[in-house]
Amino acid sequence: MLVFSGAAQAQTARQAGLSAAQLAVVINDDESNSVELGEYYRKARNIPAANMVHVHIPHRPHKLDAAQFEALKAQIDAKLGPEIQAVLMVWTAPYAVECNSLTSAYTLGLDSGLCVKTCAPSKPSTYFNAPTGKPYTDYQMRISMLLPTDSVEASKALIDRGVLAGFTTPTATAYFLNTSDAARSSRARFFPRSGGVASKKLTIKTLQADSIEDVNDIIVYETGLTHVPKLQTLKFAPGALADHLTSVGGDLLAEGGQMSSLRWLEAGATASYGTVSEPCNHWQKFPNSTVLLSQYLRGYSAIEAYWKSVAWPAQGVFIGEPLATPYRH
Repeated sequence: MLVFSGAAQAQTARQAGLSAAQLAVVINDDESNSVELGEYYRKARNIPAANMVHVHIPHRPHKLDAAQFEALKAQIDAKLGPEIQAVLMVWTAPYAVECNSLTSAYTLGLDSGLCVKTCAPSKPSTYFNAPTGKPYTDYQMRISMLLPTDSVEASKALIDRGVLAGFTTPTATAYFLNTSDAARSSRARFFPRSGGVASKKLTIKTLQADSIEDVNDIIVYETGLTHVPKLQTLKFAPGALADHLTSVGGDLLAEGGQMSSLRWLEAGATASYGTVSEPCNHWQKFPNSTVLLSQYLRGYSAIEAYWKSVAWPAQGVFIGEPLATPYRH
């Protein structure tokens, strides 16, 4: 069970975490939805005007090659000062660079060698379960996330959920499902035990089940299946994190095959994660549930908690509203 003493809470409150002044927002001027949502996000989160970066990516490709990526990264980095700890890219696509995700290639550097055998171990992240709140200052890496833009209305609602999460700590439940799909349940060994964290108004339910249905208090939902059933019956608290361990949930706009991680956001979650190429079922390539939950409960933002929870993130794309902090105060 997760335990938080008064001293630990005070210490972690001082450490956590990312602020609007430390986040850069990158807008694709070739996509009208990106432009509109970037401005909406700037106002919603009070992002300093100097932190807004404009780039041109025509035709919304799903994947960039190495040369295209390096040009984009150089263009973004040229606009960033040392105070910037994280980057939000306001678009759904591109979301991959070769076999890497765009977010991980940007944050860690492109690992082209992994594409020879994507099931091989990838480079470890020094930010995994990190004790501090300044990834660029302390680890020389700017963590990154995509804010999807396919629906302006849905993305504005997503932004609003993230903002709302900072105003009150919900009475909520974290659900961890060890499913009948044994291969996709490889991280179940890291599921926290069922119980409660009274100081956080949190209940933890670790279940042997393929789905949950008709629950309305979700703050975390992690499972392992190609498709997650009954999402339409669920209600997520503002700031909820949700993901499923499967091969290509991060291939966001792929047709058929497996459920896109976008479906979590459409169902009401505030942030999610998925891999863009075949990772096999190394648990290190997916969020470690105990780390994710404990970092979130310590008051770190959604982007920080998700990034801290993945040991080998090269293939994983992080999506959602990065500054959600239901447990900071």
